[in-house]
Amino acid sequence: MAAKTKAKGGFLELVKTIVYALLLAGLIRTLFFQPFWIPSGSMKPTLLIGDFLFVNKMAYGYSRYSCPFSLCPIDGRILGREPKRGDVVVFKHPTNGTDYIKRLIGLPGDTIQMIEGRLYINGEELPIAPDGTFHELNDPQGPMANMPRCKNRPVAPGGDCEADQYVETLPEGKKHAILDIENGFGDNTPAFTVPEGEFFFMGDNRDNSMDSRFPRSAGGVGFVPFENLIGRADRIIFSSGGSSMLAFWTWRPDRFLKAVE
Repeated sequence: MAAKTKAKGGFLELVKTIVYALLLAGLIRTLFFQPFWIPSGSMKPTLLIGDFLFVNKMAYGYSRYSCPFSLCPIDGRILGREPKRGDVVVFKHPTNGTDYIKRLIGLPGDTIQMIEGRLYINGEELPIAPDGTFHELNDPQGPMANMPRCKNRPVAPGGDCEADQYVETLPEGKKHAILDIENGFGDNTPAFTVPEGEFFFMGDNRDNSMDSRFPRSAGGVGFVPFENLIGRADRIIFSSGGSSMLAFWTWRPDRFLKAVE
């Protein structure tokens, strides 16, 4: 009888330990850091498919989207802090609830426009400087086996896929890399005026990103309300170019602990 009681007590302790661990993990995920795996190439060269990072959820305060399944009982935003132009941000798509990651380009009141592939903010063309050529293998990338888009196409499987790389300078002086693949349909847009309380996002891979340049009805994200911002991407923790993080031969050690700029 004593043995059964002891076994039952041990089982209950195990259950309690697991519950406490899950509660602690949920608390950390809600208040501090949320893991995020890069599934697409829209933020190349800054972020590659298979980069794994933690999103800083303290950066902008908290909304209902800060909790798993958007269950936080928060109306609006608490402890809110305005994001800065140039931040790389994870946010909830305003209509389909998917997590997206893009660069913040337009603040409330800004006018944003693309003309012949160049970005204009409040009527001023942003300076860019050539930064060589971005190279990657023309192979399936990540669990979804996405193929890269190449400026030098057609490219044979396993061949060298290229894109022109530039450094773009934002009005406040922050610099970041962007890619140019082709004269795409997002290279010329109307002028967008960002509404109060909302933001305008773009991918660094300008010809391979469905972002605020495109309406939600066409697969884009449109303007993103402040409430939908989840957090800021600060640093890549781990990176793997294969279909599984266990495929160690596809790991990218040069990207481990790399700052997101």
